Amino acid sequence: MPRILHLGKYFPPFAGGMENFLADLLVAQIQQGQTVAALVHDHQSQWSRLGASVQPETLSSQSHSVPIYRVPSYGRLLYAPVSPHFPFWLRRVLQDFQPDILHLHLPNTSAFWALLSPHARRLPWVIHWHADVISEVNSSLSMAYHAYRPFEQNMLAHAQAIIATSAPYLASSLALQPWREKCHVIPLGLSFDRLPEQAPYQTTQWAMQQWNPSRTKFLCVGRLTYYKGHETLLNAFAQIEDAQLLMIGQGELRSQLESLITALNLKNRVKLLGYCHDEQLTALFSTCDCFCLPSVERTEAFGLVLLEAMRYAKPILATAIPGSGVTWVVQDKQTGLLVPPANVPAMIQAVQQMADAPSYCIQLGQAGFRRFMQLFDIKQVSLEVTKLYNQL
Repeated sequence: MPRILHLGKYFPPFAGGMENFLADLLVAQIQQGQTVAALVHDHQSQWSRLGASVQPETLSSQSHSVPIYRVPSYGRLLYAPVSPHFPFWLRRVLQDFQPDILHLHLPNTSAFWALLSPHARRLPWVIHWHADVISEVNSSLSMAYHAYRPFEQNMLAHAQAIIATSAPYLASSLALQPWREKCHVIPLGLSFDRLPEQAPYQTTQWAMQQWNPSRTKFLCVGRLTYYKGHETLLNAFAQIEDAQLLMIGQGELRSQLESLITALNLKNRVKLLGYCHDEQLTALFSTCDCFCLPSVERTEAFGLVLLEAMRYAKPILATAIPGSGVTWVVQDKQTGLLVPPANVPAMIQAVQQMADAPSYCIQLGQAGFRRFMQLFDIKQVSLEVTKLYNQL
């Protein structure tokens, strides 16, 4: 079995789909007999760690353990970690761990240091393409992409294999277009075993207290940021009296969304709960009636949180983002409903349809659970990744 070193952006307890996927993939890989490690950024800015020694923490699973190296970082610039120590840690981890394959999860500006490492360049690379960087909504990100693109393309040129997370995203990605011949479609996945059927009794009671039992319960989980489309969802809920919404997550748009909730007179039906720990999320997923993902652009490349909703057999209301994997993950009118992005009237109609037809919601949710078990359990995804390693 080859020794695999993953280069990621962050790692749990940082709350993010890319991070949860990486953690679940590592556990699945060690359970399947592989030797793996991960080099990531510390998501907490800790100036006290300036000059910290290269030491891993341990992720344990049953009788196995995975070394996780968290490089000190000092804030973010355009969503990218500021981590001047990363090349030093990369050199040391390559020397100490001696991997046979480098598995790089992009976008991640620190991964570009592998281009300057003779040790790294001697290894076969697998690039896991989680999302394009270019944005139609965020002008600052689009301008920065001109400087980012040459490094990105050099990385893709050097890679022996590239994993795209869905066929629709691969087909629409301009960045991947020159490298189609070495692209392989493998979906993201989550660990069914990590997500319990129910939360502890007290946490479930807490979740029930957040809901009004007389209204249909809609849940939205995700960072409060520019591409998530929360404004569309709030404007739709302002027109529907028999629906309520809980929004989970943190981000730079929180105060703006709070102001919009007040302006739309939604305080009695919409709550921003901020960060929730895993047990609370389990309780909210298990007690809601429907899950919403109203994102407006392809930065929502896959929507890993959709898999959590499917694991809990919840129907999904999402946006049909052109060129995004969301339209493949969610099957319209089979596991959920898809509406055009940023379309308030269509969102109103879909929310009302869910609120008016609880039996239809249950039917959609059960179909979603079956789809999760068929395609998205991390054990199956890990086996597909292993097949790719073996080809190298």
